[in-house]
Amino acid sequence: MTLGTMADLFMAHINPGQMHFMKLLGFNKVKVERAEGMYYYDQNGRKILDFFGGFGSLALGHNHPRILEARKRFQDENRHEIAIAFMSQYAAALAKNLATVSPGDLDMVFFGSSGSEAMEAAVKLAERAAGPDRPKIVYAVNSFHGKTKGVLSITDGELYRGQFKLVDETVRVPFGDIEAIESAFRSDRTIGAIVLETVQGGGGIIEAPEGFWTKLRALCDRYSVIMVCDEVQCGYGRTGKFYAFEHHGIVPDITALAKSLGGGKTAMAAMIAKREIYMKAYGTPKNAMIHAQATFGGIGEACITAIEALNVLYDEGLIENSAQTGAYLIERLEELKVRYPKLIKDVRGRGLMIGLEFHDFSQAMPLVVKPMIAMLDDKLKGSLPGFIGSALLRDHGVLVAFTEYNRNVIRLEPPLIATRAHVDEFIDALDGVLSKGVVRIVKDFVASQVG
Repeated sequence: MTLGTMADLFMAHINPGQMHFMKLLGFNKVKVERAEGMYYYDQNGRKILDFFGGFGSLALGHNHPRILEARKRFQDENRHEIAIAFMSQYAAALAKNLATVSPGDLDMVFFGSSGSEAMEAAVKLAERAAGPDRPKIVYAVNSFHGKTKGVLSITDGELYRGQFKLVDETVRVPFGDIEAIESAFRSDRTIGAIVLETVQGGGGIIEAPEGFWTKLRALCDRYSVIMVCDEVQCGYGRTGKFYAFEHHGIVPDITALAKSLGGGKTAMAAMIAKREIYMKAYGTPKNAMIHAQATFGGIGEACITAIEALNVLYDEGLIENSAQTGAYLIERLEELKVRYPKLIKDVRGRGLMIGLEFHDFSQAMPLVVKPMIAMLDDKLKGSLPGFIGSALLRDHGVLVAFTEYNRNVIRLEPPLIATRAHVDEFIDALDGVLSKGVVRIVKDFVASQVG
């Protein structure tokens, strides 16, 4: 299929509006022919270093050979996929493995296909366990928990919320503000749960202040509020621990995984809950089927893929590599921040979940035009990261990601197999773009659009 045919079909049958942004970034000029390890390979045989990682979906890189072999064996043996009438040995084994790697009493597992589905299950479980007199859920400013209608009610994005009629039993608080949360708990005893990302991905790779999570765990215990940590993006070793909340020495009542759980080859998600909470909601034959797994929840090949992915994660020491290589990446980015202080505002994150925030456009412009451009900073927000991301792909074969709420942030979530050599390759490319200066970066972008 040619690029032209792909574009025509995408415009006709998928999302014509999205093509506008793909053209701006130059993504419409790439046809990926294959992918392996840290790289995509396009129609011209060019290697593209993947520092995007599918928003954290590719912990093992592209097409890990052990994942491919496990899936092939499953297929060659004509193993069963759908186990609704019968028990699934694959789902049972994966649930046991997830309970084993999860701390504390996180023992009960529900399987789905997406982060949204896992978080829907988490919210429904929390509401059932809290009881009918405590239906309200606390969520945070700049949160992202999914686009399905239930969790959209606790996703703090006007763009995604649109004009949908959402669940109204919610309380919005600033992320990381323990005083605001305590005030809400104290004043409204109908609050039954709080749902937070342990690290805000769409918010621009934002962590709560030191000590926040231990204080929150204590507050939830004091007020009998169910604590849900969304680990869909920041979990699975991404931050240098299996779960990001493990950095803080706490265990939530419910959590959720997705993305890399599928080993980069299948759609797999899981909600993991404390048995006490789960049994309170669904523990009798009468209510056991209220939220049982859907048809494709725990499908056979997806489960064995996730089982082997966990094996690879631990066998290859990828969680430790995430911590070590991530620290090296932050160190190299901090060097660029010193070299380009008018461009780079902040470097933050841990492990291989890192946010690179740029100044508003006016701060990077020559002094003579800065006051004029400053009036347009809000409208231009995200332009500079977009120009830089476009240049990285166009001129250096490097792919990066962006964030939903703070558009001045480039999001770096490379596979956990990344080495120091891959970091150096990325830093050399980024240095090459930034060294041109903002005027040349803009000129080159305009030229690429005209071309």
